[in-house]
Amino acid sequence: MNTAEKPGQLLARGVCRHLRGHGFAAITEFVPTSGLRVDVIGIGPKSEIWIVECKSSRIDFMTDSKWEGYLPWCDRYFWAVDGDFDTDLLPQDTGIIIADAWDAEIQRWPEETKLAAARRKALVLGIARTAATRLQTLTDPNPAGAPNLY
Repeated sequence: MNTAEKPGQLLARGVCRHLRGHGFAAITEFVPTSGLRVDVIGIGPKSEIWIVECKSSRIDFMTDSKWEGYLPWCDRYFWAVDGDFDTDLLPQDTGIIIADAWDAEIQRWPEETKLAAARRKALVLGIARTAATRLQTLTDPNPAGAPNLY
């Protein structure tokens, strides 16, 4: 484990591993629109989009004023917290994932709210481009003239 990783990043890693088990491809720190950055976004086998916000403490949750702005950008919205987090604080109509750095478990499923086709297409394209650019950066960390897409 990288000791420089923050608690929320460790939760995100466990969430991404768990989502993969559901057939999702997930990335972290994705910007669906200007002013918003989600902790984890995943694309499922049927192009469903899930967003997961990782909260490492009560204060982290209480100071998050942007989470409702994420709802129009996904089919399902989840919170990821560790096993010590008081889940009674989390809104009842959202999902709950209990996570650690190695895995996660969905504790409560949120209702599905289907995205409009045009928004889904734009999100899938944005996620794909972001993921491809990050992968390319691993093999070519300073590509001449390449724009930074994330």
